[in-house]
Amino acid sequence: MLPDADAAYLALAARDARFDGRFFVGVTSTGIYCRPVCRVRTPRRENCRFFASPAQAEAAAFRPCLKCRPEIAPGLSAMDSSDALAAAAARAIEAAVQAGEPLALPALAARLGVGERHLRRIFGAAHGVAPRDYLTTQRLLLAKQLLTDTTLPVAQVALASGFESLRRFNAAFAGQYRLAPTRLRRAGGQAPAETALRLAWRPPYDVAAMLGFAARRALAGVEQVEGPVWRRTVCWPWRGQPLDGWIACRFVPERHELHLLAAPALAPVLGALLRRVRETFDLDCDPAPIAAALLEGGLAAAADGTRLPGAFDGFETAVRIVLGQQVTVAAANTLAARLVRRWGRPLATPFPALDRLFPDAATLAAADPDELGRLGLVRQRVRALQALASEVAAGRIRLERGAPLAPTLAALGELPGFGPWTLQLIALRVLGWPDAWPVGDAGLAQALGTRENRKIETAAEAWRPWRAYAAMALWRHGDTR
Repeated sequence: MLPDADAAYLALAARDARFDGRFFVGVTSTGIYCRPVCRVRTPRRENCRFFASPAQAEAAAFRPCLKCRPEIAPGLSAMDSSDALAAAAARAIEAAVQAGEPLALPALAARLGVGERHLRRIFGAAHGVAPRDYLTTQRLLLAKQLLTDTTLPVAQVALASGFESLRRFNAAFAGQYRLAPTRLRRAGGQAPAETALRLAWRPPYDVAAMLGFAARRALAGVEQVEGPVWRRTVCWPWRGQPLDGWIACRFVPERHELHLLAAPALAPVLGALLRRVRETFDLDCDPAPIAAALLEGGLAAAADGTRLPGAFDGFETAVRIVLGQQVTVAAANTLAARLVRRWGRPLATPFPALDRLFPDAATLAAADPDELGRLGLVRQRVRALQALASEVAAGRIRLERGAPLAPTLAALGELPGFGPWTLQLIALRVLGWPDAWPVGDAGLAQALGTRENRKIETAAEAWRPWRAYAAMALWRHGDTR
Protein backbone atom coordinates (compact mmCIF):
# COMPACT_ATOMS: atom_id res chain seq x y z
CA MET A 1 0.00 0.00 0.00
CA LEU A 2 1.28 3.49 -0.90
CA PRO A 3 2.09 5.50 2.27
CA ASP A 4 0.54 8.96 2.58
CA ALA A 5 2.47 11.70 0.80
CA ASP A 6 3.98 13.24 3.93
CA ALA A 7 5.23 9.89 5.22
CA ALA A 8 6.56 9.03 1.76
CA TYR A 9 8.48 12.31 1.61
CA LEU A 10 10.06 11.65 5.01
CA ALA A 11 11.17 8.19 3.80
CA LEU A 12 12.54 9.81 0.64
CA ALA A 13 14.46 12.46 2.58
CA ALA A 14 15.94 9.74 4.83
CA ARG A 15 16.65 7.48 1.83
CA ASP A 16 15.11 4.68 3.89
CA ALA A 17 15.88 1.41 2.12
CA ARG A 18 12.97 -0.34 3.84
CA PHE A 19 10.64 1.57 1.48
CA ASP A 20 12.58 0.64 -1.66
CA GLY A 21 10.10 -0.76 -4.17
CA ARG A 22 7.10 0.16 -2.01
CA PHE A 23 6.67 3.51 -3.75
CA PHE A 24 8.29 5.67 -6.43
CA VAL A 25 8.59 9.46 -6.57
CA GLY A 26 8.06 11.54 -9.70
CA VAL A 27 9.75 14.96 -9.70
CA THR A 28 7.78 17.52 -11.69
CA SER A 29 10.76 19.83 -12.20
CA THR A 30 12.72 17.12 -14.05
CA GLY A 31 10.06 14.76 -15.41
CA ILE A 32 11.98 11.85 -13.82
CA TYR A 33 10.77 9.22 -11.35
CA CYS A 34 13.08 7.61 -8.76
CA ARG A 35 13.31 5.03 -6.01
CA PRO A 36 13.16 6.46 -2.46
CA VAL A 37 16.84 5.46 -2.02
CA CYS A 38 18.07 7.59 -4.95
CA ARG A 39 21.29 9.43 -4.05
CA VAL A 40 20.58 12.61 -6.00
CA ARG A 41 19.70 15.80 -4.14
CA THR A 42 16.34 15.47 -2.40
CA PRO A 43 13.71 17.37 -4.42
CA ARG A 44 11.43 19.98 -2.89
CA ARG A 45 8.24 18.59 -1.37
CA GLU A 46 5.97 20.56 -3.72
CA ASN A 47 7.72 19.01 -6.74
CA CYS A 48 7.13 15.40 -5.62
CA ARG A 49 4.39 13.08 -6.82
CA PHE A 50 4.21 9.61 -5.28
CA PHE A 51 3.24 6.40 -7.08
CA ALA A 52 2.76 2.79 -6.02
CA SER A 53 4.46 1.33 -9.11
CA PRO A 54 6.67 2.28 -12.07
CA ALA A 55 3.68 1.74 -14.33
CA GLN A 56 1.72 4.48 -12.54
CA ALA A 57 4.68 6.86 -12.77
CA GLU A 58 5.13 6.20 -16.47
CA ALA A 59 1.40 6.57 -17.09
CA ALA A 60 1.80 10.07 -15.61
CA ALA A 61 4.54 10.77 -18.20
CA PHE A 62 7.55 10.46 -15.87
CA ARG A 63 10.73 8.77 -17.17
CA PRO A 64 12.85 6.34 -15.08
CA CYS A 65 15.95 7.71 -13.36
CA LEU A 66 19.25 6.62 -14.90
CA LYS A 67 21.04 6.81 -11.55
CA CYS A 68 18.90 4.85 -9.08
CA ARG A 69 17.35 2.70 -11.86
CA PRO A 70 13.79 1.77 -10.81
CA GLU A 71 14.00 -1.50 -12.77
CA ILE A 72 16.28 -3.07 -10.13
CA ALA A 73 14.09 -2.19 -7.13
CA PRO A 74 12.77 -5.16 -5.09
CA GLY A 75 9.24 -6.25 -5.85
CA LEU A 76 6.47 -7.36 -3.50
CA SER A 77 5.85 -10.97 -2.55
CA ALA A 78 2.45 -12.62 -2.92
CA MET A 79 1.63 -12.13 0.76
CA ASP A 80 1.93 -8.34 0.43
CA SER A 81 -1.12 -7.87 -1.83
CA SER A 82 -4.67 -7.49 -0.52
CA ASP A 83 -6.15 -8.28 -3.92
CA ALA A 84 -5.02 -11.82 -4.69
CA LEU A 85 -6.46 -11.92 -8.20
CA ALA A 86 -4.89 -8.63 -9.28
CA ALA A 87 -1.60 -9.70 -7.69
CA ALA A 88 -1.74 -13.03 -9.54
CA ALA A 89 -2.34 -11.18 -12.81
CA ALA A 90 0.60 -8.87 -12.16
CA ARG A 91 2.87 -11.82 -11.37
CA ALA A 92 1.76 -13.60 -14.55
CA ILE A 93 2.54 -10.50 -16.60
CA GLU A 94 5.96 -10.13 -14.98
CA ALA A 95 6.74 -13.82 -15.51
CA ALA A 96 5.81 -13.62 -19.20
CA VAL A 97 7.94 -10.52 -19.68
CA GLN A 98 10.96 -12.02 -17.94
CA ALA A 99 10.63 -15.19 -20.00
CA GLY A 100 10.42 -13.11 -23.19
CA GLU A 101 7.04 -14.62 -24.05
CA PRO A 102 3.99 -12.95 -25.61
CA LEU A 103 0.95 -12.57 -23.37
CA ALA A 104 -2.58 -11.97 -24.61
CA LEU A 105 -5.02 -10.46 -22.11
CA PRO A 106 -7.89 -12.87 -23.00
CA ALA A 107 -5.57 -15.83 -22.38
CA LEU A 108 -4.48 -14.37 -19.04
CA ALA A 109 -8.08 -13.81 -17.96
CA ALA A 110 -8.98 -17.38 -18.95
CA ARG A 111 -6.02 -18.75 -16.97
CA LEU A 112 -7.22 -16.87 -13.88
CA GLY A 113 -10.79 -18.01 -14.40
CA VAL A 114 -12.37 -14.57 -14.91
CA GLY A 115 -13.65 -12.52 -17.81
CA GLU A 116 -11.39 -10.07 -19.61
CA ARG A 117 -13.55 -7.09 -18.63
CA HIS A 118 -13.54 -8.10 -14.96
CA LEU A 119 -9.76 -8.54 -15.04
CA ARG A 120 -9.31 -5.03 -16.43
CA ARG A 121 -11.55 -3.60 -13.73
CA ILE A 122 -9.93 -5.27 -10.73
CA PHE A 123 -6.44 -4.78 -12.11
CA GLY A 124 -7.01 -1.06 -12.59
CA ALA A 125 -8.43 -0.72 -9.10
CA ALA A 126 -5.47 -2.51 -7.51
CA HIS A 127 -2.59 -1.18 -9.62
CA GLY A 128 -3.85 2.15 -10.96
CA VAL A 129 -3.17 1.29 -14.62
CA ALA A 130 -4.58 -1.04 -17.27
CA PRO A 131 -3.00 -4.50 -17.68
CA ARG A 132 -1.62 -3.58 -21.11
CA ASP A 133 0.12 -0.48 -19.72
CA TYR A 134 1.55 -2.56 -16.88
CA LEU A 135 2.82 -5.09 -19.41
CA THR A 136 4.49 -2.39 -21.52
CA THR A 137 6.20 -0.85 -18.49
CA GLN A 138 7.55 -4.24 -17.36
CA ARG A 139 8.92 -4.94 -20.83
CA LEU A 140 10.56 -1.55 -21.11
CA LEU A 141 12.10 -1.74 -17.64
CA LEU A 142 13.58 -5.16 -18.41
CA ALA A 143 14.91 -3.79 -21.70
CA LYS A 144 16.38 -0.80 -19.88
CA GLN A 145 18.21 -3.10 -17.46
CA LEU A 146 19.58 -5.27 -20.26
CA LEU A 147 20.70 -2.21 -22.22
CA THR A 148 22.41 -0.71 -19.18
CA ASP A 149 24.07 -3.80 -17.72
CA THR A 150 24.89 -5.95 -20.77
CA THR A 151 26.38 -5.75 -24.24
CA LEU A 152 23.52 -7.67 -25.88
CA PRO A 153 22.63 -6.34 -29.35
CA VAL A 154 19.55 -4.12 -29.28
CA ALA A 155 17.62 -6.60 -31.42
CA GLN A 156 18.30 -9.36 -28.90
CA VAL A 157 17.27 -7.07 -26.03
CA ALA A 158 13.98 -6.44 -27.82
CA LEU A 159 13.27 -10.16 -28.20
CA ALA A 160 14.37 -10.99 -24.64
CA SER A 161 11.95 -8.32 -23.36
CA GLY A 162 8.98 -9.82 -25.21
CA PHE A 163 8.68 -7.41 -28.14
CA GLU A 164 7.68 -9.07 -31.39
CA SER A 165 9.87 -6.85 -33.55
CA LEU A 166 12.72 -4.36 -33.27
CA ARG A 167 10.55 -1.68 -34.88
CA ARG A 168 7.87 -2.00 -32.18
CA PHE A 169 10.51 -1.99 -29.47
CA ASN A 170 12.17 1.16 -30.79
CA ALA A 171 8.81 2.92 -31.11
CA ALA A 172 7.68 1.96 -27.58
CA PHE A 173 11.02 2.90 -26.03
CA ALA A 174 11.19 6.27 -27.78
CA GLY A 175 7.53 6.99 -27.04
CA GLN A 176 7.82 6.21 -23.33
CA TYR A 177 11.33 7.43 -22.51
CA ARG A 178 11.84 10.05 -25.24
CA LEU A 179 15.22 8.69 -26.30
CA ALA A 180 16.50 5.91 -28.54
CA PRO A 181 17.72 2.64 -26.95
CA THR A 182 21.24 3.20 -28.30
CA ARG A 183 21.43 6.58 -26.54
CA LEU A 184 20.68 4.93 -23.21
CA ARG A 185 23.48 2.42 -23.81
CA ARG A 186 25.95 5.21 -24.56
CA ALA A 187 24.84 7.03 -21.39
CA GLY A 188 25.44 3.90 -19.32
CA GLY A 189 28.90 3.27 -20.73
CA GLN A 190 30.34 0.01 -21.97
CA ALA A 191 29.25 -3.07 -20.05
CA PRO A 192 31.67 -5.94 -19.41
CA ALA A 193 31.81 -8.89 -21.81
CA GLU A 194 30.02 -11.07 -19.26
CA THR A 195 26.43 -10.26 -18.45
CA ALA A 196 26.22 -8.31 -15.16
CA LEU A 197 22.85 -7.45 -13.65
CA ARG A 198 21.88 -5.79 -10.35
CA LEU A 199 18.99 -6.71 -8.06
CA ALA A 200 18.06 -4.85 -4.87
CA TRP A 201 16.53 -5.97 -1.58
CA ARG A 202 14.94 -4.28 1.44
CA PRO A 203 17.05 -4.38 4.61
CA PRO A 204 17.60 -5.96 6.99
CA TYR A 205 18.90 -9.07 5.20
CA ASP A 206 20.93 -11.70 7.04
CA VAL A 207 23.39 -12.35 4.22
CA ALA A 208 25.66 -14.49 6.41
CA ALA A 209 22.79 -16.83 7.28
CA MET A 210 21.73 -17.18 3.64
CA LEU A 211 25.26 -17.89 2.43
CA GLY A 212 25.83 -20.28 5.35
CA PHE A 213 22.68 -22.20 4.47
CA ALA A 214 23.80 -22.43 0.84
CA ALA A 215 27.38 -23.39 1.72
CA ARG A 216 26.29 -26.32 3.90
CA ARG A 217 24.23 -27.64 0.99
CA ALA A 218 26.55 -26.78 -1.92
CA LEU A 219 26.36 -29.77 -4.27
CA ALA A 220 29.74 -30.88 -5.61
CA GLY A 221 30.05 -30.16 -9.33
CA VAL A 222 26.83 -28.11 -9.42
CA GLU A 223 27.14 -25.39 -6.75
CA GLN A 224 29.87 -23.46 -5.00
CA VAL A 225 29.94 -20.81 -2.28
CA GLU A 226 33.12 -18.74 -2.12
CA GLY A 227 33.06 -15.75 0.23
CA PRO A 228 30.10 -13.53 -0.73
CA VAL A 229 29.60 -15.35 -4.07
CA TRP A 230 27.26 -18.24 -4.86
CA ARG A 231 27.72 -20.02 -8.20
CA ARG A 232 25.97 -22.85 -9.95
CA THR A 233 25.54 -24.59 -13.29
CA VAL A 234 22.33 -23.96 -15.22
CA CYS A 235 20.33 -25.79 -17.87
CA TRP A 236 17.40 -23.62 -18.96
CA PRO A 237 14.74 -24.58 -21.55
CA TRP A 238 14.33 -22.06 -24.34
CA ARG A 239 12.16 -22.50 -27.43
CA GLY A 240 12.33 -26.27 -27.28
CA GLN A 241 16.04 -26.55 -26.64
CA PRO A 242 18.22 -26.46 -23.51
CA LEU A 243 20.64 -23.60 -22.89
CA ASP A 244 23.59 -24.71 -20.75
CA GLY A 245 25.72 -22.31 -18.74
CA TRP A 246 26.47 -20.95 -15.30
CA ILE A 247 25.53 -18.05 -13.05
CA ALA A 248 27.35 -16.28 -10.22
CA CYS A 249 25.59 -14.18 -7.58
CA ARG A 250 27.61 -11.75 -5.45
CA PHE A 251 25.99 -10.23 -2.35
CA VAL A 252 26.85 -6.54 -1.84
CA PRO A 253 25.37 -5.77 1.62
CA GLU A 254 26.55 -2.14 1.75
CA ARG A 255 24.39 -1.40 -1.33
CA HIS A 256 21.53 -3.79 -0.39
CA GLU A 257 22.10 -5.45 -3.76
CA LEU A 258 22.89 -8.76 -5.38
CA HIS A 259 24.98 -8.68 -8.56
CA LEU A 260 24.36 -11.44 -11.09
CA LEU A 261 26.82 -12.68 -13.71
CA ALA A 262 25.64 -15.15 -16.33
CA ALA A 263 27.37 -17.13 -19.04
CA PRO A 264 26.97 -15.58 -22.52
CA ALA A 265 25.05 -18.68 -23.66
CA LEU A 266 22.22 -17.75 -21.25
CA ALA A 267 21.66 -14.29 -22.74
CA PRO A 268 18.26 -15.15 -24.30
CA VAL A 269 16.81 -16.08 -20.88
CA LEU A 270 18.24 -13.31 -18.71
CA GLY A 271 14.81 -12.03 -17.74
CA ALA A 272 13.75 -15.45 -16.51
CA LEU A 273 17.05 -15.86 -14.64
CA LEU A 274 16.52 -12.53 -12.88
CA ARG A 275 13.13 -13.68 -11.65
CA ARG A 276 14.45 -17.05 -10.49
CA VAL A 277 17.36 -15.49 -8.59
CA ARG A 278 14.94 -13.11 -6.85
CA GLU A 279 12.90 -16.12 -5.74
CA THR A 280 15.93 -18.19 -4.76
CA PHE A 281 17.19 -15.55 -2.34
CA ASP A 282 13.80 -14.10 -1.30
CA LEU A 283 14.79 -10.63 -2.50
CA ASP A 284 11.19 -9.38 -2.73
CA CYS A 285 10.48 -10.06 0.95
CA ASP A 286 9.30 -7.16 3.10
CA PRO A 287 10.93 -8.06 6.45
CA ALA A 288 9.14 -5.50 8.62
CA PRO A 289 5.71 -7.16 9.01
CA ILE A 290 7.32 -10.61 9.34
CA ALA A 291 9.66 -9.48 12.11
CA ALA A 292 6.82 -7.70 13.92
CA ALA A 293 4.61 -10.79 13.85
CA LEU A 294 7.37 -13.15 15.00
CA LEU A 295 8.50 -10.79 17.74
CA GLU A 296 4.93 -10.62 18.97
CA GLY A 297 4.97 -14.41 19.03
CA GLY A 298 8.09 -14.39 21.21
CA LEU A 299 10.68 -15.22 18.54
CA ALA A 300 13.29 -12.45 18.69
CA ALA A 301 15.78 -14.35 16.50
CA ALA A 302 13.76 -13.63 13.35
CA ALA A 303 13.95 -9.85 13.59
CA ASP A 304 17.38 -9.45 11.98
CA GLY A 305 16.65 -10.19 8.34
CA THR A 306 15.69 -13.86 8.15
CA ARG A 307 14.88 -14.93 4.58
CA LEU A 308 13.52 -18.12 3.00
CA PRO A 309 16.12 -19.91 0.86
CA GLY A 310 14.21 -20.82 -2.27
CA ALA A 311 14.87 -23.31 -5.05
CA PHE A 312 16.72 -22.28 -8.18
CA ASP A 313 15.67 -25.62 -9.70
CA GLY A 314 12.46 -26.92 -8.15
CA PHE A 315 12.90 -30.53 -9.28
CA GLU A 316 16.50 -30.64 -8.07
CA THR A 317 15.53 -29.26 -4.66
CA ALA A 318 12.62 -31.70 -4.31
CA VAL A 319 14.93 -34.62 -5.14
CA ARG A 320 17.41 -33.46 -2.52
CA ILE A 321 14.62 -33.18 0.06
CA VAL A 322 13.66 -36.79 -0.68
CA LEU A 323 17.31 -37.83 -0.31
CA GLY A 324 17.41 -35.94 3.00
CA GLN A 325 14.62 -37.96 4.62
CA GLN A 326 15.81 -39.22 8.04
CA VAL A 327 19.49 -38.41 7.37
CA THR A 328 21.77 -35.45 8.02
CA VAL A 329 22.44 -32.65 5.57
CA ALA A 330 25.96 -33.99 4.97
CA ALA A 331 24.65 -37.49 4.19
CA ALA A 332 22.03 -36.11 1.81
CA ASN A 333 24.72 -34.07 0.04
CA THR A 334 26.83 -37.20 -0.41
CA LEU A 335 23.92 -39.09 -2.01
CA ALA A 336 23.07 -36.14 -4.28
CA ALA A 337 26.71 -35.83 -5.37
CA ARG A 338 26.76 -39.51 -6.36
CA LEU A 339 23.59 -38.95 -8.38
CA VAL A 340 25.18 -36.01 -10.20
CA ARG A 341 28.41 -37.88 -10.95
CA ARG A 342 26.51 -40.82 -12.43
CA TRP A 343 23.76 -39.09 -14.39
CA GLY A 344 24.65 -35.38 -14.60
CA ARG A 345 25.83 -34.10 -17.98
CA PRO A 346 29.39 -32.69 -18.03
CA LEU A 347 29.69 -28.94 -18.54
CA ALA A 348 32.78 -26.80 -19.13
CA THR A 349 32.84 -23.63 -17.02
CA PRO A 350 35.51 -21.08 -15.97
CA PHE A 351 35.24 -22.47 -12.42
CA PRO A 352 37.04 -25.76 -11.61
CA ALA A 353 34.46 -26.62 -8.93
CA LEU A 354 31.56 -26.47 -11.43
CA ASP A 355 31.59 -29.23 -14.04
CA ARG A 356 28.19 -30.96 -14.00
CA LEU A 357 24.51 -30.28 -14.58
CA PHE A 358 21.96 -31.83 -12.25
CA PRO A 359 20.19 -34.71 -14.05
CA ASP A 360 16.75 -33.83 -15.37
CA ALA A 361 13.49 -35.55 -14.48
CA ALA A 362 13.32 -37.69 -17.64
CA THR A 363 16.84 -39.05 -17.02
CA LEU A 364 16.13 -40.06 -13.43
CA ALA A 365 12.71 -41.51 -14.31
CA ALA A 366 14.41 -43.82 -16.85
CA ALA A 367 17.36 -44.78 -14.60
CA ASP A 368 17.84 -48.41 -13.56
CA PRO A 369 16.42 -48.73 -10.01
CA ASP A 370 19.13 -51.24 -9.08
CA GLU A 371 21.82 -48.79 -10.15
CA LEU A 372 20.21 -46.08 -8.02
CA GLY A 373 20.27 -48.51 -5.12
CA ARG A 374 23.98 -49.12 -5.59
CA LEU A 375 24.56 -45.41 -4.92
CA GLY A 376 23.41 -46.02 -1.35
CA LEU A 377 19.67 -45.32 -1.70
CA VAL A 378 17.27 -47.59 0.14
CA ARG A 379 14.47 -49.07 -1.93
CA GLN A 380 11.84 -46.71 -0.51
CA ARG A 381 13.91 -43.65 -1.55
CA VAL A 382 14.39 -45.06 -5.04
CA ARG A 383 10.62 -45.52 -5.45
CA ALA A 384 9.91 -42.01 -4.17
CA LEU A 385 12.57 -40.40 -6.35
CA GLN A 386 11.49 -42.15 -9.56
CA ALA A 387 7.80 -41.56 -8.90
CA LEU A 388 8.54 -37.85 -8.51
CA ALA A 389 10.73 -37.79 -11.63
CA SER A 390 8.05 -39.54 -13.71
CA GLU A 391 5.33 -37.07 -12.69
CA VAL A 392 7.51 -34.03 -13.34
CA ALA A 393 8.80 -35.37 -16.68
CA ALA A 394 5.20 -35.98 -17.81
CA GLY A 395 4.20 -32.43 -16.83
CA ARG A 396 1.64 -33.58 -14.28
CA ILE A 397 3.42 -31.85 -11.39
CA ARG A 398 4.99 -28.38 -11.65
CA LEU A 399 7.68 -27.60 -9.08
CA GLU A 400 8.14 -23.83 -9.14
CA ARG A 401 6.87 -20.63 -7.57
CA GLY A 402 3.42 -19.90 -8.90
CA ALA A 403 2.31 -23.54 -8.96
CA PRO A 404 -1.00 -23.91 -7.07
CA LEU A 405 -0.18 -24.86 -3.50
CA ALA A 406 -3.01 -27.20 -2.47
CA PRO A 407 -3.28 -29.20 -5.74
CA THR A 408 0.52 -29.55 -5.97
CA LEU A 409 0.85 -30.82 -2.40
CA ALA A 410 -2.12 -33.13 -2.92
CA ALA A 411 -0.51 -34.62 -6.05
CA LEU A 412 2.82 -35.05 -4.28
CA GLY A 413 1.05 -36.65 -1.31
CA GLU A 414 -0.18 -39.45 -3.59
CA LEU A 415 3.39 -40.49 -4.40
CA PRO A 416 5.10 -43.22 -2.37
CA GLY A 417 7.40 -41.95 0.37
CA PHE A 418 5.99 -38.40 0.52
CA GLY A 419 4.92 -37.74 4.09
CA PRO A 420 4.05 -34.48 5.89
CA TRP A 421 7.70 -33.45 6.54
CA THR A 422 8.66 -33.84 2.87
CA LEU A 423 5.55 -32.03 1.64
CA GLN A 424 6.00 -29.10 4.00
CA LEU A 425 9.69 -28.72 3.17
CA ILE A 426 8.85 -28.68 -0.55
CA ALA A 427 6.18 -26.08 0.19
CA LEU A 428 8.78 -23.96 2.01
CA ARG A 429 11.76 -24.28 -0.36
CA VAL A 430 10.16 -24.88 -3.78
CA LEU A 431 6.71 -23.28 -3.65
CA GLY A 432 7.76 -20.41 -1.37
CA TRP A 433 4.81 -20.83 1.04
CA PRO A 434 5.54 -18.49 3.99
CA ASP A 435 3.40 -20.50 6.42
CA ALA A 436 4.99 -23.90 5.71
CA TRP A 437 5.92 -25.84 8.86
CA PRO A 438 7.93 -29.10 8.52
CA VAL A 439 6.05 -31.41 10.84
CA GLY A 440 8.21 -33.70 12.96
CA ASP A 441 11.50 -32.01 12.09
CA ALA A 442 14.28 -32.97 14.54
CA GLY A 443 16.00 -29.60 14.30
CA LEU A 444 12.85 -27.70 15.23
CA ALA A 445 12.20 -30.10 18.11
CA GLN A 446 15.73 -29.52 19.39
CA ALA A 447 15.44 -25.73 19.07
CA LEU A 448 12.11 -25.72 20.93
CA GLY A 449 13.33 -28.11 23.63
CA THR A 450 10.61 -30.72 23.19
CA ARG A 451 9.81 -33.72 20.98
CA GLU A 452 6.09 -33.58 21.70
CA ASN A 453 4.40 -32.64 18.43
CA ARG A 454 1.42 -31.14 20.23
CA LYS A 455 3.61 -28.66 22.11
CA ILE A 456 5.55 -27.84 18.94
CA GLU A 457 2.36 -27.20 16.97
CA THR A 458 0.98 -25.03 19.77
CA ALA A 459 4.13 -22.91 19.84
CA ALA A 460 4.08 -22.52 16.06
CA GLU A 461 0.50 -21.20 16.03
CA ALA A 462 1.79 -17.88 17.40
CA TRP A 463 3.90 -17.38 14.26
CA ARG A 464 1.19 -17.73 11.61
CA PRO A 465 1.18 -16.80 8.74
CA TRP A 466 5.01 -16.68 8.80
CA ARG A 467 5.87 -20.09 10.26
CA ALA A 468 8.37 -20.81 7.48
CA TYR A 469 10.41 -17.75 8.53
CA ALA A 470 10.15 -18.90 12.14
CA ALA A 471 11.49 -22.31 11.12
CA MET A 472 14.47 -20.69 9.38
CA ALA A 473 15.25 -18.63 12.48
CA LEU A 474 15.06 -21.71 14.72
CA TRP A 475 17.24 -23.77 12.40
CA ARG A 476 19.92 -21.11 12.17
CA HIS A 477 21.84 -22.03 15.34
CA GLY A 478 21.82 -25.83 15.02
CA ASP A 479 21.33 -26.11 11.26
CA THR A 480 20.04 -29.55 10.26
CA ARG A 481 17.96 -28.80 7.16
